Amino acid sequence: MTTSPQMRRVALASALGTSIEWYDFFIYTTASALVFNKLFFPTLSPVAGVLSAFATYAVGYVARPLGAVVFGHFGDRIGRKKSLVWTLLMMGSATFLVGCVPTHESIGTLAPLLLVVLRFVQGLAVGGEWGGAALISVEHAPQGRRTFFGAFAQIGSPVGLLLATTMFAVLNGVLSAGQFEAWGWRVPFLVSIVLVVVGFAVRMKIEETPDFERSARSEVLPIVECLRTSWRQIVVGLGIFAGGFAAYYVLTTFMLAYTTTQLGLPKSVALAGQIVAAVVEAALMFVFASMGDRYGKGKVIAWGAVAGLVWAVPPFWLFGTGSTFWLCVGVGVGLIGVTATYSVGAAYVAQLFAPRVRYTGMSLSYQLAGAIGGGLVPLFATASLEWTGGHYWPVAVVTALFYVFTLAGLFIGRVRVAAPAAEAAL
Repeated sequence: MTTSPQMRRVALASALGTSIEWYDFFIYTTASALVFNKLFFPTLSPVAGVLSAFATYAVGYVARPLGAVVFGHFGDRIGRKKSLVWTLLMMGSATFLVGCVPTHESIGTLAPLLLVVLRFVQGLAVGGEWGGAALISVEHAPQGRRTFFGAFAQIGSPVGLLLATTMFAVLNGVLSAGQFEAWGWRVPFLVSIVLVVVGFAVRMKIEETPDFERSARSEVLPIVECLRTSWRQIVVGLGIFAGGFAAYYVLTTFMLAYTTTQLGLPKSVALAGQIVAAVVEAALMFVFASMGDRYGKGKVIAWGAVAGLVWAVPPFWLFGTGSTFWLCVGVGVGLIGVTATYSVGAAYVAQLFAPRVRYTGMSLSYQLAGAIGGGLVPLFATASLEWTGGHYWPVAVVTALFYVFTLAGLFIGRVRVAAPAAEAAL
């Protein structure tokens, strides 16, 4: 059985690594919503500029399933730890370079092209990061506590969002609008290199997981075996994460663009909503994870999906008040359902796959959900503002449908999909 000191190191490495990766990912997200439309697409209208900025942002989500396949292959063949070290270095390098990219004013159309390339590299890295970080925690954890320790990989998302949003909020507060657009937005990207060095040092000290050491290696490519034997599990896993992803990015990324460009609210109001989202998710993550160990992961996911389905429309009513308080309420309540599904998702989906294809299978499920719910939904939501003259109803309907998909995935997983073998039991 894993010793307590080692388990603490594993939990720290998982949480710290994913926090750094998500910080890097979210600073791009926030910059896309706030300034990239002006700096890299200055000839377009405000909404079209944001739409174009979100298109470069969405490239990262398109790359994530590919990253899941590439790093899932190495994670299932040579180990979880080695794969995680490479994802961290790739993400850190790409993020630092985003902070160095000249704007459209300096190099023309080459500027957004460079953004696309670096965003693609970010997507590859995140595509491999989550599965490895989740498995490092889940496969090291003692029986009966795997949902709780799996949440250490999940906590990186709200912590990364909190760090990214706080950084932008501070810069937005101390700098003038001209200073922020001229150079201030680059600061969060450039300082990320310090976090990468810290994360690298921590990850080098952890051990490989017992499940990986004991498992047989796939005789064919892990992705080939996974698609051949576990495609139903991939679909179920995609469904489990879909609703939370869609709602999360509507309430954070899209909310930033919607409230500032469509409703004309100050950036400070929208950033306050993001900070509330991060705090609510971080505060409730281990509460729901503990409930998953005690009452069952499926019950927690079902409760969260129903809560999110009910709350699909009310946030937009609250955004429309223009009040910082009510905007934060709309976001904060919405994040309760998101956190319920997300907190136990790692352990739930991990149990669906045999260890020899687990990194590939759960990464692909998660990243496909991210590409659709996190990458395409904000893009669709922003475009729908043009189609409907600023109405929010298509966004609310899509969010609700994604939660229905989560409930369907949960039902199929319980009725039609069994764990592939005794070795998969977690």
